[in-house]
This record gives sequence, structure tokens and C-alpha cells, in this order.
Amino acid sequence: MKEKIENGDIVIINKSGKYHHQVGEVSGIDYNIFLVKIVLVKLGNQEETFEEKDLQLQTKKPSIEEVVASIDKILEQVEQITNLPTKEKVELPNRLKYLKLDIPKLEKQLIQKNFGSIAQIFAAIREEHSSASFWQEIDSNLEKISWWIRTSL
Repeated sequence: MKEKIENGDIVIINKSGKYHHQVGEVSGIDYNIFLVKIVLVKLGNQEETFEEKDLQLQTKKPSIEEVVASIDKILEQVEQITNLPTKEKVELPNRLKYLKLDIPKLEKQLIQKNFGSIAQIFAAIREEHSSASFWQEIDSNLEKISWWIRTSL
């Protein structure tokens, strides 16, 4: 069975014409008077509507379980970072653990505040350890968490 397209998913447009084979993020779903699913897709700075049949799912929005697993992966990477100042060595794992607890509760302000603080701490660490090998793993997991926050709250 074909997976349902939902808000936050990444889709490829299969309809011939101007947007053929472009990739976009689903930003809204509605139904027309004939109960045909109409999907609003964000393409860069603009949004266009398509029928669901004209779209192909490329990537599902991360689930809560995947987001929690991403936090765990980041925590593992943080433990590998040497020479972290004491404040960051304590604050970063604590904030990540709080975020992990907050996500299932869907508390928007708390989640956004914690994630913002985590992003700021990582920005400061990046200045000191810009060439370190752990950034690829951390960045991909931060992006997954950010995507979930942007599309789920």
C-alpha cells in the first residue's frame, strides 16, 4: 500500500509541466468539493497546490521515535568531544535530555527554547572544533530534529 502524504513530508512532483520533478515540502493538506486530496507544496519561496496523485513521497517527516533516537545519537557524539568547557560539558547533555523528555509532551515553547539553546551551544563549540569529524553526525541529527519541530508543533 502506498504511504499517505502528510504535512511535513518531502515530495517529488510527477505532474508534467513547470514543476515536473521538483522537490518540495508539504505545508498543508485540504480536500476539494469532490473530496480529492489537495496538497500544498512549498517550492523554495513559493507554494503551489497539487492533487495527491501528482506527487511521489520522497521522505517521510521524522516520527517522535526517530527524533528521540537522533537526540541519543547526538548525546553519544557529545561524549566524544574532548576539551569542552565545564559549562558546556554539563549544560549540553542536560538540555538534550530535557529535550528528549519534552518532545513526547509536544510542549512547543519548551521544545523551541531548549532546541534554540542547544543550537547556540553547538555554534560556540563549532568555533573551537570546526574541523572535527563528529559534525556530520551531529548536523544530520540536528536537521532531523529541526524538521520535526518545524512541521509537528
